[in-house]
Amino acid sequence: MYVVMVVALMVLLPIVSTVFEVRFRRVPLSAAIALRWFVFWSVGVRLLTAGLSQMIRPHYTAEVILGLDLGEALFLVRELGFANTAVGIAAVTSVFLGSWRLPLALVGAVFYGLAGVNHALHDERNPLQNVAMLSDLFIASVLIALVFMVAWKRN
Repeated sequence: MYVVMVVALMVLLPIVSTVFEVRFRRVPLSAAIALRWFVFWSVGVRLLTAGLSQMIRPHYTAEVILGLDLGEALFLVRELGFANTAVGIAAVTSVFLGSWRLPLALVGAVFYGLAGVNHALHDERNPLQNVAMLSDLFIASVLIALVFMVAWKRN
């Protein structure tokens, strides 16, 4: 289920939403439209759902995804959940507030980029950590590219 959710939120839903908007609103494809949907789905919905999961069932993130012994890790995972939920709510809201998109895309790119590198540096990754690493590095790259394209066009 984790892999399906990650692929849907990080790749499929942003692309489908972008195509849907271009097709049915009859606007030209642009980095700004793609940015709207990648921030909404990949930063917003993804981090919101991860954050809520980390707050409600921190043992899943700690044990299954990160391979940690429970102990005090649950407290730390819940704290991560608070941060993910906060960023997720802001990014979901950015679908309506365009001025929030670029800063939240940058926040998402930095978060996912650092998380991906952190996973890469962990020698004993499990298969779910590999999924997290690859998806984090992928979405960080996409967000960075879109941020530069949108910012370049504005200036």
